[in-house]
Amino acid sequence: MARVCEICGKKPTTGNNVSHAHNKTRKVWYPNLQKVKSVSNGTVRSVRVCTRCIRDGAVVKKPA
Repeated sequence: MARVCEICGKKPTTGNNVSHAHNKTRKVWYPNLQKVKSVSNGTVRSVRVCTRCIRDGAVVKKPA
């Protein structure tokens, strides 16, 4: 299962950890993905979306 938001396509980004001595090691920043039950085309299904999409209302959550 890929660590990708199903709405916006946000995925892990890479870069370097840089120490005080300027040593560099590779680092990965993962998006904050949450499993949410959402309504799409009248059916309820579980989707993995980032918190930005949840907050912005891009996902219609299942009524409680």
